[in-house]
Amino acid sequence: MFYFLSKTIDFILMPVGIMFFLLVYAHFTKNRTNSRRAILFIILSFFVLCNTYLITNAFRWWEFPPKNIADLPSDYTVGIVLTGGLIRLADSRIDHPGLGNHADRILQAYLLYKAGKIKKILISGGGTQAVKLRRDDGYQASLLLKKWGVPAADVVLENKSLNTRQNALYSAEVLRRQFPGERYLLITSSFHLRRAEGCFAKVGLHVDTFPTDIYGIELLPRLRDFIRPDPEVFGYAHLLWREWIGYITYRVVGYC
Repeated sequence: MFYFLSKTIDFILMPVGIMFFLLVYAHFTKNRTNSRRAILFIILSFFVLCNTYLITNAFRWWEFPPKNIADLPSDYTVGIVLTGGLIRLADSRIDHPGLGNHADRILQAYLLYKAGKIKKILISGGGTQAVKLRRDDGYQASLLLKKWGVPAADVVLENKSLNTRQNALYSAEVLRRQFPGERYLLITSSFHLRRAEGCFAKVGLHVDTFPTDIYGIELLPRLRDFIRPDPEVFGYAHLLWREWIGYITYRVVGYC
């Protein structure tokens, strides 16, 4: 039920949804002052959410800082990779996967494995009809790792979880059953790491973290980064806003 409700209200709480309802209000309200205020708020919001400088720095404030692989110890037994945007399949007839928006998670897990920092890779996520068809992120990512030379025995799949809370719950079951008392490294997008780490802590599993897929890059700002709205940046702002809503929701219900 939580999963269904979270997806149902997702649009309402997102920037596009908020601006949509404000536009509807501005159109139908008889109070012209409030209408103008709503339109002004939409314009200002659009400027802020499309501003490269502001959104990049928002990511830098929220995200975990990057880590060097060479600086990590070599005693992690399992690297835990959370799915979601790892793989993109263009067509059911295609015999090879494409990389998704957050494929850096699986790439960094592979690099950590090849560097000897982790011995096993647990891919957590699935729980949809795609699992039955073997078109889900986890299964396709595991195939990719095997093509890259990772032995099948070193790749473990957890394909029941639908969200970050379940990632933690079901991964904990696998780890306690197959790798009890070992050291674990949580590998996911840096913007998502705060919520993910909190979820694992809530289920009593201590993990170290390795941030990937970092959006708050070092920026040498140009004048246009301050004044020119960039529609691509709006998508990044939507991603960050969505994570903030998810984090607050998880905190309220006690998931992290």
